[in-house]
Amino acid sequence: MENEHQDYNHSSQNMDHDKHSEMDHTKHNDQSSHEKMNHKKDEHSGHNHSEHEGHTIEDFKRRFWISLIITIPILLLSPLVRQFLGLKEVFRFSGDIYVLFALSSFTFFYGGWPFLKGLVDELKKKQPGMMTLIALAISVAYFYSSAVVFGVKGEVFFWELATLIDIMLLGHWIEMKSIMGASKALEELAKLMPDEAHKIDDAGNVTDVPVSELKHEAKLLIKPGEKIPADGKIFEGKSSINEAMITGESKPVSKGEGDNVVGGSINGEGSIKIEVEKIGDETFLSQVVKMVKEAQESKSETQNFANKAAFWLTIVAITSGALTMFVWLVFTGQSFNFALSRTVTVMVITCPHALGLAIPLVVAVSTALSAKSGLLIRNRNAFEEARNIQAIIFDKTGTLTKGEFGVTETFSFDNKYDEKEILKYAAAVESESEHPIAHGIVSSSEDKYQLKDFNSIPGKGAEGKVNGKDVKVVSPGYLQENKIELQGKDKIEKLSAQGKTVVFVLVDNKLTGAIALGDIIRDESKEAIKQLKELGIKTMMLTGDNKQVAKWVADELGLDDYFAEVLPGKKAEKVKEVQSRGMIVAMTGDGVNDAPALAQADIGIAIGTGTDVAVETADIILVRSNPKDVVTLIKFSKATYSKMVQNLIWATGYNVIAIPLAAGVLFSAGIVLSPALGAVLMSVSTVIVAVNARLLKIK
Repeated sequence: MENEHQDYNHSSQNMDHDKHSEMDHTKHNDQSSHEKMNHKKDEHSGHNHSEHEGHTIEDFKRRFWISLIITIPILLLSPLVRQFLGLKEVFRFSGDIYVLFALSSFTFFYGGWPFLKGLVDELKKKQPGMMTLIALAISVAYFYSSAVVFGVKGEVFFWELATLIDIMLLGHWIEMKSIMGASKALEELAKLMPDEAHKIDDAGNVTDVPVSELKHEAKLLIKPGEKIPADGKIFEGKSSINEAMITGESKPVSKGEGDNVVGGSINGEGSIKIEVEKIGDETFLSQVVKMVKEAQESKSETQNFANKAAFWLTIVAITSGALTMFVWLVFTGQSFNFALSRTVTVMVITCPHALGLAIPLVVAVSTALSAKSGLLIRNRNAFEEARNIQAIIFDKTGTLTKGEFGVTETFSFDNKYDEKEILKYAAAVESESEHPIAHGIVSSSEDKYQLKDFNSIPGKGAEGKVNGKDVKVVSPGYLQENKIELQGKDKIEKLSAQGKTVVFVLVDNKLTGAIALGDIIRDESKEAIKQLKELGIKTMMLTGDNKQVAKWVADELGLDDYFAEVLPGKKAEKVKEVQSRGMIVAMTGDGVNDAPALAQADIGIAIGTGTDVAVETADIILVRSNPKDVVTLIKFSKATYSKMVQNLIWATGYNVIAIPLAAGVLFSAGIVLSPALGAVLMSVSTVIVAVNARLLKIK
């Protein structure tokens, strides 16, 4: 049976198989090299956003409640507050000012400690920012008020100090809770892996062991409904596996012996036994967690801009505060207390906290969201640049096509049999053949008839009894040899010119139909190309196949251009050629054999790599073998950038109104902002930025 189809057109089966021979894992240039990413914590505008200078959510929460409780007696002991409440003589006693000083000192040093520590840390890094401004504001208020207690003429500022600290602590607490939603995505990914596994020993006994103790080649039993504890291969059993954690799709995938499974995915209705192939950091899930973490920590160009803006906003705040103090004291004759209140309010309301968070929050949310949807971002800058893609070059085999030899067309030459029936007859005959063409026919037919008396026709095909009829599946050579007239000759020749293999079906020695086979175009490819064109993006294809095959695929999909008969080592040159036209170019390939082209492109996209996520030259990895994910990626890049811009506009724009108000430009109209109200506005702006980032969605 090995040579039963030897004169079938095997040359037309060229599906870029040769391209696997040249794997080049050359790294990106220095800018995008994964190894050269700087992942220091202090990259984010001066402080770590999941823990403000080492202070956790619980720490801010505790400091807030204790400071709030202490603030109540501070308010009741403050002369201005008592006067406002009509309690001028209530809560008065000898030495009350010293009690007020002691309580305020506690609030300043305990409640204000995160900000005081932050000031020192920011100045050490020469990156003055939000913590510097808050610390300066509360320090000026505290030390001035303390001087008044001990003899300097003026009014104490303690109640404003206490309420300002309370509101800043509350703002940070709320903001950190918002931020944690993004970082929790990593925790959720990590939780996908179970703690224990059912290990099968050499005697067939099953014992429960910790997943951390699993070794390579260990044999495991996975029961229905359980999470798979490690990456491996099924050696016994069949089941449906929910791989939503890999692909973002909840539709279960049917798997059996020889199929790979991924740790963290959920087994369906059947029991399966697997052999462990990857453990610990080797597993798909571990690699995804690592990638997400590194992508979240890596800086983007937009973030660099935000960090610079935050620095200059800090300078503006300090300058505005000093100018406010000078103007009120020198030109208006207002009291030092009033001028100080305006100065503190300006410094607080101008805090660049929202600006410092505007980009990192969107980065964290977008990276986590994309990982859940099967889009793994390795290079932030490339991901952001994806919104500007002008041309996309697709590898053909395995990307636009399935890389599988299968039926592309079926023809009937006899009214008694339709195309579906002819395919069923052919699939029945080929069901006992091992030839690639036979596999292609059998896999393309949903069902088939029973076969009897199978027999190989050496070099020409195969035959057998199906439904009592003598059915043959043969090559063109068999028709010529037996002088059987070929029907639909023009159509057959056209298919052959496209590089397809055509075989013929004879029923009781009568030519009944023909079947064309070739590399099957993915159902999603046509829709993907259509959507990319709607976005104004040029679509192209690279292939090692001959021009006829390439032209057929290009015409079927409506591509703008194609490059045929390109050797693997020459693909990068074609990418460079398109770049020379002045376009921002993305290359989409299988991530292994297209390494040079992926590295050359402005954005390298590896598609359909499944669990092999360690693709050194790809900027972005699409786990599913679905070209439509490229469209999703571009749209998500646009949405992410839009969120960044929205956050930047809000974080900087509100200061245009807030700073003059805080300085007291509407004082004559009776509108004056207190430091506490300034802190509320600053905190609200920060929370708005955090909430806006969380509203980011993949459409």
